[in-house]
Amino acid sequence: MPSLCDNKVLPLSRYDVQASPPAPPQHASLDINNQTATARIGPNFQQHLTSPLLFSLLAFLLTYLYFSPAHLPRPATMTTWSQKTFTLPARSRGSYLITNEIQTHLAPLISPLKIGLVHLFIQHTSCALSLNENWDSDVQADMSDALERIVPYDKGGRQGLYRHSAEGDDDMPAHVKSSLVGASVSIPVREGKMALGTWQGIWYLEFRRAKHTRTVVATVQGTTE
Repeated sequence: MPSLCDNKVLPLSRYDVQASPPAPPQHASLDINNQTATARIGPNFQQHLTSPLLFSLLAFLLTYLYFSPAHLPRPATMTTWSQKTFTLPARSRGSYLITNEIQTHLAPLISPLKIGLVHLFIQHTSCALSLNENWDSDVQADMSDALERIVPYDKGGRQGLYRHSAEGDDDMPAHVKSSLVGASVSIPVREGKMALGTWQGIWYLEFRRAKHTRTVVATVQGTTE
């Protein structure tokens, strides 16, 4: 029997070996949009981080987030152009409020627009278009009288005011008044309606004494978004 003083190292029996306790499981947390998911993983966590499967999953998540509806660009705004020609009823010298007539002709073109512009052009040289008072009809009569004082008729050419009188003594005064007032107006469009001021209306001014029919070209442009 070996002595206790011997320096030999005796082998340990299998009953004397104490197995080391298993490493506690590690945890990993993933936080997406403030929602935390916890998974139990083993000690080879670093290996999983470099796995192709994890990279594929990460690429998928990034692609989804980038192309989600919140990140996609809005569709381009649609701009439309349209044009319509119509005739005003025959009228003689005077100033006439024609806002309702214009709205009736152009409602189908204007109503779809969010933002836009209406341009009205009268194709004649003895009349005009303007924007002015829409409530008191006396303003229309006063305007015609005022323009006559500024550019008077020369009856029979006795005063020698004008050279051109091919169509009568109101011919050249009508041309001058047309240039002073103008042949066109532009009105903004907002939410499918012409954005006229509270007291604004569209005027047609006729400068010839005899009745004439007049043609108007309306050009409408705007966005539908």
